[in-house]
Amino acid sequence: MLFHMKASDQIAVVVMILRYACLVCAMIVPLGACLLGQGRNYGRSMVISQQGIAATSQTLASSAAAQILAKGGSAVDAAIAANAVLAVVEPMKTGLGGDLFVMYWEANTGKLVGLNASGPAPKALSPEFLAKLGFKSMPQSGIHSFTVPGAVEGWAKIHQRYGKLPWKDLFQSAIAYAAQGFPVTEAIQESWADSAARLKDHPESVRVFLPGGKVPKVGDVFRNPDIGHALRIIAEQGPEAFYKGEIAAAILKTSKKLGGTMTAEDLAEYSSEWVTPISIDYRGWKVSELPPNTQGVAALEMLNIMEVTPASPLGPFSPAEMHKRIEAMKLAYADVRRFNADPRTYDAPVSGLLSKDYAKKRAALINPQRANCSVLNGDPVGSNTTYLTVVDKDGNMASWIESIYEEFGSGVTAEGMGFILQNRGALFTLDPHHPNVLAGGKRPFHTIIPAFMERGDQHIGFGIMGGANQPLAHAQFASNIIDYGMNIQEALEAPRFTKKNAGGCDLSIESRVPASTLQQLSERGHEIRIRREYTQEMGRGQAILHDSETKTNYAASDPRADGEAIPEPIVR
Repeated sequence: MLFHMKASDQIAVVVMILRYACLVCAMIVPLGACLLGQGRNYGRSMVISQQGIAATSQTLASSAAAQILAKGGSAVDAAIAANAVLAVVEPMKTGLGGDLFVMYWEANTGKLVGLNASGPAPKALSPEFLAKLGFKSMPQSGIHSFTVPGAVEGWAKIHQRYGKLPWKDLFQSAIAYAAQGFPVTEAIQESWADSAARLKDHPESVRVFLPGGKVPKVGDVFRNPDIGHALRIIAEQGPEAFYKGEIAAAILKTSKKLGGTMTAEDLAEYSSEWVTPISIDYRGWKVSELPPNTQGVAALEMLNIMEVTPASPLGPFSPAEMHKRIEAMKLAYADVRRFNADPRTYDAPVSGLLSKDYAKKRAALINPQRANCSVLNGDPVGSNTTYLTVVDKDGNMASWIESIYEEFGSGVTAEGMGFILQNRGALFTLDPHHPNVLAGGKRPFHTIIPAFMERGDQHIGFGIMGGANQPLAHAQFASNIIDYGMNIQEALEAPRFTKKNAGGCDLSIESRVPASTLQQLSERGHEIRIRREYTQEMGRGQAILHDSETKTNYAASDPRADGEAIPEPIVR
């Protein structure tokens, strides 16, 4: 009932409940005893091991990755195995038809490398083509939102450099779950039900993902032999089959049937790209993201703006600290939406956006007592997704994110192959003056971002999913650790806010934020929507910390998802 009230009424009720609880406690025992008896303020313990660990959003995927580690596989081997299982068990969020970004930390050299495996628009897709079809803005679903899927080629490229086990061995768990089926878990069922409408116009998608015309219930065993067939082809024939062989033919047949523009040449020519991560220093920690066409620069700019003033001594959920985080987020998002695009076609002003002087200028625009509802971008020139992370026994770390963008992507399923085609093209604009304007062969602006942070012997691979939510969630996570001394599980579980764009004063906040903070934020002009204690709207994260001195690994998994962190079993 609480979540259907107006925000102001919700806040008043929460304040009243908390005041009553404190009054009752004080009547029974001294107040100090009430506070001391509360224990820690997060639920799960970290998983700690000197073996490798895999942390994903679904237990079956974590288990598959841990088994690969136990067989002597590298962090990359385990990540590919986990990603393949997630393609089966989280079909609305990830899969063979999506894109991939990775940051990989080499333990022996201390080097951090990046891989951009995002695909371009078909060469024949253009604003003029869409205009002839009557589109005045980028289609958000359907075949014309589909871009070349980069994930499978990205798997192969990073496996070639860092893999240890044979390629075909990495897909066996995923193939088995596709054929034998798996019980649908709670968070996945919720996402399935919420996004099933995207499938209704596509008979192949309905056939595969709505068995009997219905969304599977929690505990229902779901089977997808078609994706099992596709995975078996990839395991046996390699990525060539996806871009030139039987799977490519199925993609092209599906596209042609729906009037799409994808060609055999578009698929065959695709190649992912090694990139250099971008980074900032935040209060003595090096925080890294991937460069454009991802939105990683927004997370770093947000942290830079937050760093201009000290963290509030009253804690991360104090009115002053949350207000600063929210306003810093708006400023950073206004910039990333204006300046981010494929770097092969546009020289984004990354160094300007990440300069400390520019951060000071942007921070000066924050009114500590009032929310800004009309945020404009600055001028820096002169100045539903699946994330997983794995560490192997040698300390190598993979920070790994793969997605079909919105839940169930384009809504279109590759005929006979059981996987959804992504809708990454939805993130293009048709504005001819914007750097992210649609063009054939060009990669769109991307929301998915893996992250990494380190100081001394502490190295953390982390990511928090959820479209536009990701940069602001990254910044909140990093600040929780750096400014407030939280461990990675506490930082991941901590209540978060989210907002989809820079404009307006609306935002969503989990109800675990203190009622007094919600009240004061409302008084400063923030239009608050109070959400459940743990909601997928805030993203679903994973994190692993490797201590290179003690060789000990610490892992965290977000309770907002169905996953867990599972250590590598010792094989005797």
